Amino acid sequence: MNSIDTADSAASAPRWKAVVSRFQRPSRGKATWQLLNTLGPYAALWYAIYRSIAVSYWITLPLAVLSAAFLVRIFIIFHDCGHGSFCASRSANRIIGFITGMLTLTPYYHWRWQHALHHGTSGDLDRRGLGDIWILTVQEYLDSSRWRRFAYRLARNPLVLFVIAPFYVFVIHNRFPSAAAPGRERRSVRWTNLAITAMVCAMGLLMGFKAYLVVQLGVSTLAGAAGIWLFYVQHQFEGAYWERRDQWNYAEAALQGSSFYKLPRVLQWFSGNIGFHHIHHLSPFIANYHLQECHDADALFAQIKPITLVSSLKSLAFRLWDEQHKKLVGFRALASCRVGRA
Repeated sequence: MNSIDTADSAASAPRWKAVVSRFQRPSRGKATWQLLNTLGPYAALWYAIYRSIAVSYWITLPLAVLSAAFLVRIFIIFHDCGHGSFCASRSANRIIGFITGMLTLTPYYHWRWQHALHHGTSGDLDRRGLGDIWILTVQEYLDSSRWRRFAYRLARNPLVLFVIAPFYVFVIHNRFPSAAAPGRERRSVRWTNLAITAMVCAMGLLMGFKAYLVVQLGVSTLAGAAGIWLFYVQHQFEGAYWERRDQWNYAEAALQGSSFYKLPRVLQWFSGNIGFHHIHHLSPFIANYHLQECHDADALFAQIKPITLVSSLKSLAFRLWDEQHKKLVGFRALASCRVGRA
């Protein structure tokens, strides 16, 4: 189990609150250094890409892959700004959030609004669909129409989820505000679209529109695929947590429903420590550069079993939530469910 025992979790609530509160203060030095070691190399890589196009696309390709890795790290900075944790200054978070949002093709205020809903409802079966990946319970799937089952299987297909969806979400879906979004959040989509248009025009005139769009869309899709995979593994893993609203508990949803994804050091760096997702859900006010420190600060968190890069691949087989047995299962489990119903 990637969890702390429920009784222990409830009893230790004041303890974890005291621990996380020590790491909720942003660091100007660490934030500045992270901006320099992320945005600087990203800009240099794009200059190298610009120069490489005239030589060979075989040089451009690895540069684009490396750019995608840095773009994931840029998104983590954007993500922290949305939580108000990256900088102590609200204005700094907004400015950096808007700029990194333009680079990641994501409107700052609109995304922040949706992501706050995710944090408030993660692991709650009665409030699904708010900034998370579509998941049905076994019973809901069995009760669905043929077309809904087909749509669900299509949406959960790895090719759709990690190849088609990243392109759609970041390039197309983010260009349109939600009908439920407040006014400021809707306006942020328009301002981001305008900034992206200006960026595309400037880079297109410099590099040539065809070359720029091919590289930019490729980089964004690769980074988006990595981002969606991280988000997927963070909440859909062996031992995950889902409860109905009357049984749902914030701390248990964070510690049991958010994974500790222990990545190799280089991948941990590029993903901005977001593998310490249990800590992030306990307190989204902790900046990414403090997450490991917080995890290492108390033996309470040492009880959490990590998911490794290899073991995380098991998550690809999970498709449905078995509410009766409280675990994620694959479509093969439906056969025994149908026999039981018969």
